[in-house]
Amino acid sequence: MALFKFIGSKSKIGIDLGTASIKIVELEKGGGRFNLLNYGIFELKSTDAGGQSMLKLPDDEIVWGIKEVIKQSKIQSKETTVSIPSFSTFSTVIEMPYLSKEELARAIPFEARKYIPIPLSEVNLDWSIVDILNEQPSGSMAGRPTVVEVFIAAVPKDETIRYQNIIKGAGLDLKALELENSAISRALLGNDLAPTAIINIGGRSTSIIIVDKGYERVGHNYEVGGFEITKSIARSLNVSIEKAEELKRKLGLRPIDENIVNEAMSSLVDMMAFETKKTITNYEEAKNIQVSKVLLIGGMANMPNFAGYFQKKLEREVMLGNTFARIVYPEGLNAAIREISNTFCVAAGLAMRET
Repeated sequence: MALFKFIGSKSKIGIDLGTASIKIVELEKGGGRFNLLNYGIFELKSTDAGGQSMLKLPDDEIVWGIKEVIKQSKIQSKETTVSIPSFSTFSTVIEMPYLSKEELARAIPFEARKYIPIPLSEVNLDWSIVDILNEQPSGSMAGRPTVVEVFIAAVPKDETIRYQNIIKGAGLDLKALELENSAISRALLGNDLAPTAIINIGGRSTSIIIVDKGYERVGHNYEVGGFEITKSIARSLNVSIEKAEELKRKLGLRPIDENIVNEAMSSLVDMMAFETKKTITNYEEAKNIQVSKVLLIGGMANMPNFAGYFQKKLEREVMLGNTFARIVYPEGLNAAIREISNTFCVAAGLAMRET
């Protein structure tokens, strides 16, 4: 779902402005498949600016980072779709009476006021029909829909303007801004409509989303990510942030004797798992359905035994997301793609957007 379209031509670049990095993927469509042209990343080091979020940096520094990725990766395309972080948006699924699109367009802003905590005059609002819930059971109107589910999303206008200015400053053409969770769903699920939970563990936050019938139904964000875990290891072992990051990537959650790295990080990971399990269970009970699979993405997903540890805590199968399953790339990149797949999900999903 693209919130705001700016130009009508086909997007070839996806830019993920994350809390700890800038990631860019360049794709082209050919033969019914997406082909990988280039990709690149600019990372904000854990020690930079006291560990602050990338998005809190001055705009000119973000512009510089984007230009550096484009230069180093030799990216040629200009047409760009950019992600809006989930914590900067307001989104939910609401029920509405079955109306014409024109009537819905008039009614939804009034209903949206119940869910959006700031005045509608200060946001850009978009919506899509997700599902038809009920149909008239009998009579002359039998079979006619009576209730529909509508996904609504809103982004503060000042955020929209900021992203427009950043992309313009980088010398790119902004095609659309899109919710990062929509990009994740496109990259991982494609046309798969089965209920799926996706845990995205970023540098400074973790998002838990449930996608059902192609739309985000539940989304929760927690201010704990990979950097907090790194800091926990550093404090427990009295080592530098750089050394703690190295130990996290090397040892992870492998159940080996005297794995003090495991002990230093397990409490935070347990909290992630607890919140994930609660979110999934609540949705299943509310909708009387079964979430078919759980996917892990983000830099932490590749850590030794992380998926296995999470699976044990959730008591259900957990798999790593495969961002590049629907993207063609040279065989010589197999090892590199396996390494980056879980971290380039948002950028790839943005670049796959066609409308």
